[in-house]
Amino acid sequence: MCGGRGFVVAEPVRELLSPRRVALGESTEVRRLLPNLGRRMVGAWCFVDHYGPDDIADEPGMQVPPHPHMGLQTVSWLRQGEVLHRDSTGSRQLIRPRELGLMTSGRAISHSEESPRSHARLLHGAQLWVALPQAHRHTDPRFEHHAGLPTVTAPGLEATLILGTLDGATSPGTAYTPIVGADVSLTRGTDVRLPLEPDFEYAVLSMSGEVHVDGVPVLPGSMLYLGCGRPELPLRADSDASVMLLGGEPFEEELIMFWNWIGRSQEEIVQARLDWMEGTRFGEVKGYDGAPLPAPEVPTVPLKPRGRVR
Repeated sequence: MCGGRGFVVAEPVRELLSPRRVALGESTEVRRLLPNLGRRMVGAWCFVDHYGPDDIADEPGMQVPPHPHMGLQTVSWLRQGEVLHRDSTGSRQLIRPRELGLMTSGRAISHSEESPRSHARLLHGAQLWVALPQAHRHTDPRFEHHAGLPTVTAPGLEATLILGTLDGATSPGTAYTPIVGADVSLTRGTDVRLPLEPDFEYAVLSMSGEVHVDGVPVLPGSMLYLGCGRPELPLRADSDASVMLLGGEPFEEELIMFWNWIGRSQEEIVQARLDWMEGTRFGEVKGYDGAPLPAPEVPTVPLKPRGRVR
């Protein structure tokens, strides 16, 4: 279990999170930042994978077979390359750099992700999850694709709004909690301050280049947790660089996360596994050349409650 306002640091901090390497699907390795040994959530953001840049010119690239989700939204975000999304609602969409692929699982959905047969040489991006609050976690599943997203600019900075609101700009993606996600590009020598919401907690994921976040050097593939209480965020780029700003109102509900599901009890997780393995509830992904992923066994011991911080 994770979540709960009582576990949120109510002041600015600088907590550097290192990734762990995880195999994704059949041919991609990712750097997992959330959940982390030290931290489980940032606002409603509860899962962050960073991958690439990978040279896939002579490789199949990303190949993630059909798998289920419930109780969350997935955010597919690319800096380089393309990913073909298919899901059990019938959606089929090629996602390109700086286009938002937003899937709301609600009560149940399944999807696949793959590099198209003819694809760009480099693949670089992030896959993120947003936890759905109790009032919306059983909503109908849906997929959104937004090719045109608003931007915030300053000298040497351009921020593309992925989800939520930043400095008066709002993403068209559907959000169910107060949240923000932004892709921030910085030119070499930029020294700026990005306006923030003091009531939000934030983290910054470094995607590329050399960047100092509130004075802390953050290497590509690592993430700096910032806590709450900041009206602005100092950013300095020693080279052309890009980061993802993730934040939101601290998520007050406690969650159980197991495999690709977010629930509120072990019974829900057990039922979700049974439904997936029996081919009910999560629907069918049509068009993917391969078998769906089998679900892992649910542990025989009860899933233990866990807070936001171990």
